[in-house]
Amino acid sequence: MSAAAARGARVAQGVVVLMPSGLMLFLGAWGIRRQDAIWRDEAVTYDMAHRSLADLWPTLLHVDVVHGLYYALMHLWFRVYDGTLGGAFGEVVGLRLPSVAAMAVAAAGVALLGERLVGRRAGLFAGCTFALIPVVQQYAQEGRSYATVCALVVWASYLLVLAAARPRRELWLGYTALMLFACLLHEFASLALPAHGAAVILARLPRRVLRAWLLSAVTTLAGLAPLAVFSTRQSAQISWLMWPDPLQLLTFAVLAVLGVACARVRVRSRGPIGLRALGIPLLLLPTLLLLLLSHVEPAYVDRYVLYYVVGFALLAGAALARLLRPVGASGQTRGRRLRWAVTVGLVPVVLLPVNVHLRSPDSRVDDVTAIAHAIREVAEPGDGLLFMPSRRRIWRATLPHEFRGLRDLALAKSPLASHTLYGTERSGDAIRDRMLAARRILVAGDPDGEPVDDNDQEIAKRSTLHAAFTVCRTVRVRGARITVYGRPGACGGGG
Repeated sequence: MSAAAARGARVAQGVVVLMPSGLMLFLGAWGIRRQDAIWRDEAVTYDMAHRSLADLWPTLLHVDVVHGLYYALMHLWFRVYDGTLGGAFGEVVGLRLPSVAAMAVAAAGVALLGERLVGRRAGLFAGCTFALIPVVQQYAQEGRSYATVCALVVWASYLLVLAAARPRRELWLGYTALMLFACLLHEFASLALPAHGAAVILARLPRRVLRAWLLSAVTTLAGLAPLAVFSTRQSAQISWLMWPDPLQLLTFAVLAVLGVACARVRVRSRGPIGLRALGIPLLLLPTLLLLLLSHVEPAYVDRYVLYYVVGFALLAGAALARLLRPVGASGQTRGRRLRWAVTVGLVPVVLLPVNVHLRSPDSRVDDVTAIAHAIREVAEPGDGLLFMPSRRRIWRATLPHEFRGLRDLALAKSPLASHTLYGTERSGDAIRDRMLAARRILVAGDPDGEPVDDNDQEIAKRSTLHAAFTVCRTVRVRGARITVYGRPGACGGGG
């Protein structure tokens, strides 16, 4: 290859990588503040990342150990960010920037993976398809680990493909390290391993490759095992999961059907692991396995296996590269390809309302910022405060100054002092006595229709409010209901 040809190849590969990652960066930056709305899971990240490492460790021994590595990394990130960019961009941006960057890295990896499996045009289309998927944009703008896990699985898949073509120890070590890192960030990253194993088997690779993959998989699972065993003690954290969300299931079903349809388009794979051998298992197996596990104990949430969209992007990218390739003189063929091009061009337009919605506060289950502001608007100095249920105390984590002057009537020890997420509460009798001594109480609770907790503390809160207080005022915000209760004659100032 001549020097000019080599330069042209490098430029072409640069375009394959830079266009999808640049598109992802743009989409991630677009509306990243979301009107400064933060939802409850992001509030947990914010709270835990701002605890010292000495306080974080004993907390993880009680709760949320599955996210411990992510919280530690975010703690280090905020130490850098708060001292450099925090004053200019604010905490909300800092909370989400790592996820934006991770998704940009993931988009670049998808593009390189598509190029390696099929070709440059397929890689370019795959990377751009990945960036345009709404669920990818959603988690690119969340202060949680899912975008980073997705990026790690993408690059682990890329190293797997490289190792299958040219087995080398460094590649297998890199694959093992990335998969172990992904699993330590979130245990359900381990469900990518069966998809990778299926790819190796379907590709009918030499036994030495299969043995190398098995060794990597066993090493990964062995490294994950201590965390997985310990985290079973904290399984009550996902007790809120009941049936899978219908919209999430519909999203998976649509992408699965479209991905399998794209797999029917004939493309020529370039390496020992073919496009279908990797794309179809990655698209289907993680979600299907998680759904099977949910029959034993409910555990299905789409973000736990977000990386399944990588399989769809690879299959769709290759199909689009084939269907939209440059054509010759046939008018009929040109017309068919033109219709495909127009259809593909309309997809971002059709998805625009969805993407705009994802950047609004209404796109998440609650809005911690709006809740804190609503409480400040209705509060009077000296008011009592209750969170119902107690886990909604996380609503005060990001804007504690909005709660100044209010007395948390149920709180025994703060989240920090008790090394918990939500703090510990007094006994039901103690809560009742403190409530009866209050003139007005602000209740930050779930909206109508949500299930209620039946522990001693929550029963005491509900029964005392019903027996001794009247409703003065109710304010509804996204995902919450703020109610002012008063003793007889105390509603005048809050009505």
